[in-house]
Amino acid sequence: MEEKIRKILKEQVDPVLIEHFGGAELSRYEEGIAYIRMTGACAQCPSAQETLENIIRDFVMGGCPEVKDVQLDTSVSQDLLDMARKILNGEIKD
Repeated sequence: MEEKIRKILKEQVDPVLIEHFGGAELSRYEEGIAYIRMTGACAQCPSAQETLENIIRDFVMGGCPEVKDVQLDTSVSQDLLDMARKILNGEIKD
């Protein structure tokens, strides 16, 4: 199921979001709910929830009837946490 959702995001959603310098990725799939994290400029966009509700949800649920809902994942990505740790530990300098 996760691969099917990722394929929909890559082939159908990202071409729409790339026009706004962003994208979407599946962060997890649990109990029929796909959690989507916005990327690029879309990650900080105040309209991210609206984009999820009006575009992403339709594509994902239309292509995967098994998906009961699509939710916006606003958690901090592991990549960003790793980068912050490296900066705090002095591993990355200006």
